[in-house]
Amino acid sequence: MTASRPLLGIAALAALATLAALAGIALLTLTHPPFRSAAATHRISDTDLSLHLPALDFPSSAASLSPAHHEYYASAAAADFCAAHGYHVFAPRAASGERKVYDLVMANSELDFLEIRLSTMYDYVDYFVVVESPRTFQGTARPLTIRNNWDRFARYHDKMVYHLLEFTPGFAPPLTWDYENLQRDATFEQVLPRLEGRAAPVDGDVLLVADVDEIPRPATLLLLRTCAFPRRLTLASRFYYYSFQFLHVGAEWPHPQATFYEGVDDTVRPSELRGGGGGSAWQRARGADTLGNAGWHCSSCFETMAQFRNKMASFSHLWMNEERYRDRDHIAAAVRAGRDVWGRSEELFRRVEGNVDVPPVLLGGEGRRRFGYMLSRDGESAGFTDYP
Repeated sequence: MTASRPLLGIAALAALATLAALAGIALLTLTHPPFRSAAATHRISDTDLSLHLPALDFPSSAASLSPAHHEYYASAAAADFCAAHGYHVFAPRAASGERKVYDLVMANSELDFLEIRLSTMYDYVDYFVVVESPRTFQGTARPLTIRNNWDRFARYHDKMVYHLLEFTPGFAPPLTWDYENLQRDATFEQVLPRLEGRAAPVDGDVLLVADVDEIPRPATLLLLRTCAFPRRLTLASRFYYYSFQFLHVGAEWPHPQATFYEGVDDTVRPSELRGGGGGSAWQRARGADTLGNAGWHCSSCFETMAQFRNKMASFSHLWMNEERYRDRDHIAAAVRAGRDVWGRSEELFRRVEGNVDVPPVLLGGEGRRRFGYMLSRDGESAGFTDYP
């Protein structure tokens, strides 16, 4: 009989621990509104895309002095919009009543995609923070393509913040990921603390963390500005390959990500937000959600064969850069047919003829003329300007 007493004590302790944990969860639920699980997905819908929310002059810095922001967040339309996605309306901390949106974008040589991104998002974003690195992820020198072509983006300069990546003395990590993480985190650590006046972030401002070819829909950007979303929101995107003519078969692309500013020390770092790191697994799951159909991602959508081959040369998997895959005719044939260049059986693409679900700038006459390769890879050239 005496042998059973320790077992009973352990059981009692376990029960008490369970009750304490449940009490803690209950308290947390009272102080923090419940969010959907990371596995739950709600989607940007046709209704969202046709919304008529109260007008705000987002492009104008003078808008911060307008009472329109207070009226916007108090509107029934904003409440209905957020409720449709399981959120409450955000309550701005700024005295002006505004909530700013920062696009923390990592770009290097993708000039076309940067222009398409700026055109698509300009009316819905307050500041585009662009960090360019003088080194590749392998540590070799690279030209400053964006700085050297800065005038190309003149119409967007009033919202652009350019920063040349700074390295600490002796920075020479063995992993390419370290270079990428440094550049991604620099959009926050090396830029935001230096902004002044209206440009300086305040608690609750939206931080979008993305690669340049991950473009959120305008309706998604409205949701981010309007709603009290969780601190780790994945904006799952329609996943295209080579052009918007080929839709990847399978799950949506699990990027970009969004969070909100919580001060220099407490904000989720961009690399952790994108990679799912930082904090405990429970904390990450608790404050996570996924918004489906939130944007567009086009992988390997290059204008030139040279750009395609340069990307292959940067891969850490050496087999993907073998000469049989680098052959120009082989690449063109695969791109033209919407077939994986490396013959991977799990990478399948579905042809979408006459696709109109694309960033709007591509549907205009000038967009079709300048960026036609993003809409069609048909013909002998496979859309490349330097082939055959």
